[in-house]
Amino acid sequence: MDEDTLQFYRDNAGAYARREITSRQARLTRFLALLPSGASILELGCGAGADSAQMLTAGFDVRPTDGSPELAAEASRRLDRPVETLLFHDLDEVDAYDGVWANACLLHVPRSELAQVLTLIWRALKPGGHFYASFKAGEEDGRDALNRYYNYPSPEWLRETYARAGNWSSLSIEEGRVRGFDNEWAEMLFVFTQKRP
Repeated sequence: MDEDTLQFYRDNAGAYARREITSRQARLTRFLALLPSGASILELGCGAGADSAQMLTAGFDVRPTDGSPELAAEASRRLDRPVETLLFHDLDEVDAYDGVWANACLLHVPRSELAQVLTLIWRALKPGGHFYASFKAGEEDGRDALNRYYNYPSPEWLRETYARAGNWSSLSIEEGRVRGFDNEWAEMLFVFTQKRP
């Protein structure tokens, strides 16, 4: 994780936690529908815990995590349960989860490290497990007006990177737009994939 980006979330955890986002609702519902009842889910970059709250309410066994201790604390308050601080590179489980939900967090992983992080996620998924992640679209990495690092991938680059990271039985990339914390609209790539059974 880029240190300046991580520091941004540490410094702005309270403001970030107060921000409600509903644009991902349909994608979260679709993701959960792919999983068996009570499935185990790892959430990476849970932020203030809104998605984990919905997953828990729906009866799933969720492990919410975030790279920022301050955001993990915000999520702990919201969920009334401990939320771990976990950096992507520290994920070390094998065949542990039916699903991994990584909304708007892997987009901060340096391009040169994304394949490695995707491999760790692939390894942590059970065979047949489902994985969702979203990215801001682009052609080369850079920073936004808030000095946050983004890998800004193209669909083609993402497909190649996922292919290097693991053996997937399916991979779909959808495009759309969302308004970010900086109040700017961004072109997005929404990736649904499944680990080969």
